[in-house]
Amino acid sequence: MREPVLPAAQIVLTLALAAWMITGFTPLPGRWLRWKMFCRATFTIVTLTGTKDGHAESVNVYDHLSPGSFILGPPQLQAVLDHLTTSGRYDRIDGTGRVLSARGEQPVKVVASRVVL
Repeated sequence: MREPVLPAAQIVLTLALAAWMITGFTPLPGRWLRWKMFCRATFTIVTLTGTKDGHAESVNVYDHLSPGSFILGPPQLQAVLDHLTTSGRYDRIDGTGRVLSARGEQPVKVVASRVVL
């Protein structure tokens, strides 16, 4: 009689673990059993062009961050743009892209070195 109980318990535990793992990756931020890295992170994907003395060139903001940095939200992007313009490297930076966050995907523009959502 005890033999069928053990496999049944293993099946129930396996299904419970699988359900817990599936709900852990659903997009409901701040709820119980949600993985905060995906719920709270904000990623910015932008194509930027910097202008200095009439000469335009492509700008990679990740070249100006510490090694291993990959999460960049709009406030951090603005800080990098401020650094690049106040240091004299560029007179102006412009571009377009997308912001990915728990609220979904939004367009973003950089106009005259200012991030515009």
